[in-house]
Amino acid sequence: MRTGMRQGPEIWIRGPVAAPDAVAAPDAEAAPDAEAVAPPDPARTHAAPRRFSWVGLHGGAGVSTLAAVYGGHDGGRAWPGPADPRSVLFVARTHAAGLDAVVPAVEAFRRGEAPRGLALEAVVLVADAPGRLPRPLAQRIRRVESVIDVYRVPWVSEWRLGDLSGRPPHGSDSPARLTGATR
Repeated sequence: MRTGMRQGPEIWIRGPVAAPDAVAAPDAEAAPDAEAVAPPDPARTHAAPRRFSWVGLHGGAGVSTLAAVYGGHDGGRAWPGPADPRSVLFVARTHAAGLDAVVPAVEAFRRGEAPRGLALEAVVLVADAPGRLPRPLAQRIRRVESVIDVYRVPWVSEWRLGDLSGRPPHGSDSPARLTGATR
């Protein structure tokens, strides 16, 4: 092992940054406005929410609802077009038929059967009923989680009635962080 070379993940860590007060213009005439040279205030900068294409793996998966609540492109059951976001989130319900559709779709994506340029980010599972899942369905979800990232969205009675206003529901913090939804 050589000494003097950085090893491990610290090579990605950015070194110290001078405070805005420490940035000084070398010549007052060259930079009359010191704020023009200072880095932007971190409180004023923020990343735009990431955009996704929601793709349903079966009818009634909840793609339109998720796109309305979290933002992004409602792809229905079709692949995103050239002008749509290239990051894909597969959507399925947590009932047996919905879970049956997940693994074959993920495997087809990995075999290259999806259009070029798309990136499968995760699977979003939408509760098909209120309450706990039966054990066999929970076991199937664990198998899916061993293959790909899975985000869960709980049952929301208001959505069933067509009320999509308000913040994303309690218990769906992960999809909200993933998509940047802050309604």
